Amino acid sequence: MTDAEIEITADLVRDLLQEQHPDLAGLAVREVPGGWGNQMWRLGDELAVRMQRMDPTPELQLNERRWLPVLAPRLPLPVPTPVRCGEPSARFPKHWTVMTWVPGEPLDHSSISRGDHAADTLAGFLKALHVEAPADAPISEDRGDHPKKCTDGFDHFFHAVVPDDLADDVRSVWDAAVAAPEWEGPPLWVHGDLHPANVVVSDRTLSGVIDFGSMFAGDPAWDLAAAWVILPAGAASRFFDAYAQADAGTIRRARGLAALKRGLVPEEWTPVRVVMRQVSG
Repeated sequence: MTDAEIEITADLVRDLLQEQHPDLAGLAVREVPGGWGNQMWRLGDELAVRMQRMDPTPELQLNERRWLPVLAPRLPLPVPTPVRCGEPSARFPKHWTVMTWVPGEPLDHSSISRGDHAADTLAGFLKALHVEAPADAPISEDRGDHPKKCTDGFDHFFHAVVPDDLADDVRSVWDAAVAAPEWEGPPLWVHGDLHPANVVVSDRTLSGVIDFGSMFAGDPAWDLAAAWVILPAGAASRFFDAYAQADAGTIRRARGLAALKRGLVPEEWTPVRVVMRQVSG
């Protein structure tokens, strides 16, 4: 059995805790549905265990361990914060981390109906996150490029999923993003993977952000695409007014990247027609 085929069970999680953090081993362990690169398990009421599963290297989880304790104190929404480190062992030859649990329902299993509140909340969160990153901040190998370097990926999904009646409008949005200027500011902290499965909702509005494994230093447009991918229809304008630090070129890149991101996420998260109408409208 290869590392990728190791079955992660509640018993395995308990055994690992008993070996490396026995003071936590008595807490209830419950599986959290979903996850691909990592699998999540609830640990008691306030913690979770993040188990490396399909990610080929531990780099993403190690980045969370290194940088989330730095970022979390100044972010206005709850985010998972590492509290214990689990190291590879004979029982499980991969990394795992005990983190704080962010309460709420993932947006891919819920909805936002307080659009104005969510727009203001997301804008406040990203304004706090998007500050200049230090020189040793991680750099993404598969995210962060200008849209003009992502045309192959866009063309693939465009022909596969964009409805015919929206094709001209979506293509126009992408072309505008490709023609937009490069990000000329310093590399900023970027979450890098904002989509419905990576934010949580409480009381019908945005209440937390999770999964920072893709965080990197670079162009904030990659996060600003969330104005169309996460927020309800019509909320993007209020979001950018509240964010108040994106120029026209950055908004054009973000809008195009929202279309691209839609081609990278499962259909059940947000129906393609819904997002494409928002982006092209």
